[in-house]
Amino acid sequence: MAIVLGAIADDFTGAADLCNTLVQKGIRTVQVIGAPGANTDPGDAEAVVVALKSRTAPADQAIEQSLAAYDWLIAHGAEQVIEKYCSTFDSTPQGNIGPVTDALMDRSGAKTVVVCPAVPEAGRTVYQGHLFVWGDLLSDSSMKDHPLTPMRDASLVRLMERQSRGSAGVVPLQVVRQGPEAVRTALSTLADAGHRYAVVDAIEPNDLCAIGTAVRDHPIVSGGSGLALGLPGNLGRAGRLALAEPFSPSAALGRKLVLAGSCSPATRNQVRRAASLWPARKLDVDALAEGQDVVSEHSAWAMAQPADQPVLIYGSAGPEEVAAVQGRY
Repeated sequence: MAIVLGAIADDFTGAADLCNTLVQKGIRTVQVIGAPGANTDPGDAEAVVVALKSRTAPADQAIEQSLAAYDWLIAHGAEQVIEKYCSTFDSTPQGNIGPVTDALMDRSGAKTVVVCPAVPEAGRTVYQGHLFVWGDLLSDSSMKDHPLTPMRDASLVRLMERQSRGSAGVVPLQVVRQGPEAVRTALSTLADAGHRYAVVDAIEPNDLCAIGTAVRDHPIVSGGSGLALGLPGNLGRAGRLALAEPFSPSAALGRKLVLAGSCSPATRNQVRRAASLWPARKLDVDALAEGQDVVSEHSAWAMAQPADQPVLIYGSAGPEEVAAVQGRY
């Protein structure tokens, strides 16, 4: 059975987030780690999300991996492909979101691609072409000090234009609220005006559903996991998907391990909270760099903890510690 929907995510956790969105919409979804190969079998999946580790990779490397994933998805039946990146964009002017988007557009023949990283339930919204995090401009949020991708500009138009080879326009919220046909008309108008990228406002889930419905004929769409809210319905209405009931996971059995590696303020706050409730241990980066068997040591520690509660192993650190480690290595 061929898949009908594909996605290329620039990191593992973002891919898992997108998988969750699709599964909650009733789509059988498989996550593949790394670019799939000739022997990768999607089984009976209706959607495949390819999880790359390309967010901070050089543009040429990210393009190569993304195109390999795209070609595999198309060869296995994908009728539409989502380019999934972080809901806080996480890409400096030297980043690869723009170059990867351009490469996917060239490969697919797309004339215009939607740019919408909004995920309202996570506080990420787009208004007047600007990205907000819990009501603050991206450039005023904690992401401005991210150790790898400091975000100092909230304008998605400028962010795209600085790292790509075309111009961007905006589909404002008042158009989105008029429904899918109005969005579709606005996208065509931007394409006719020569804009390759259409930054679309969205501040509520219904906005994302309208956008998703509007792009039913677009071979490529780009944004956060929220953009997938409106895509499955298109395939269902076209008879390409028999949407099932949302998946309800059962409680996990056995021991539970939580791993945290992000150095973002949100993750560090979560680590502090978890460490106050569960056994927690921080990875020794210097020991790792020196080749010590840190994995076995931490595994033994985790297995020695009470089995009736989760344990946390983390490498998350603040900006000063991250800078010091980067300076040493």
